[in-house]
Amino acid sequence: MVALPSPSGAPAPPAHVAIIMDGNGRWAKSHGLPRTAGHKRGAEAVRTALRAAGKLGIRYLTLFGFSSENWKRPAGEVSDLMGLLRLYLRSEIADLHKNGIRLRIIGERARLAPDIVTLIEDGEALTAANGGLTLTIALSYGGRQELARAARRLAERVAAGTLSPQAIDERALAAELFTNDMPDPDLLIRTSGEKRISNFLLWQCAYAELAFVDTLWPDFSEADLESAVGDFMKRERRYGAAVG
Repeated sequence: MVALPSPSGAPAPPAHVAIIMDGNGRWAKSHGLPRTAGHKRGAEAVRTALRAAGKLGIRYLTLFGFSSENWKRPAGEVSDLMGLLRLYLRSEIADLHKNGIRLRIIGERARLAPDIVTLIEDGEALTAANGGLTLTIALSYGGRQELARAARRLAERVAAGTLSPQAIDERALAAELFTNDMPDPDLLIRTSGEKRISNFLLWQCAYAELAFVDTLWPDFSEADLESAVGDFMKRERRYGAAVG
């Protein structure tokens, strides 16, 4: 287990960890199973990550669940994923609430089915006052699309005369992002050995430490998260400052 921070000034764990959950399909193929089985096993890995994050003192856990590009997948696979999403929302929210976890969903909800949107809204409302870990799931989400949405909202305010172009700075743009009430990720993890961020939290991860692990997401364990956090705690974050 990675040591938590102590009053003596020991390194602190990341406050916010974001994870690109990759490898469900390859896991299923390697086990001779349909892709749906990989997605189901991946949902179980979410529970594992939540438990581990709580033990490590992580305050925000953000998971890339379904990207804007994922809508291009075969219709049957998309339907299966949406069915799993419904099942997760119906079966897990009560446990999240019991454990003091706040649920948030980010992304373009207009493409989601109305009953899924209702489940999301109900889950967010139920857990809104919880003071424990915040679990954010990105659904129908794309980083470039999020930035375009933020720019459009700022442009609309300028056109309405309620915002001066000179007032648009990094803080103003960040305030229009889905994550405007959360700290930026300290650590971004991608599973399955792929080494790219795939349009995930492009603005927010500008200064995040990156960790690419070979484990396929369905096999992601508490030890995997502990290892990534342990490595993070050994790094020196300089944010562009001079060394020495």
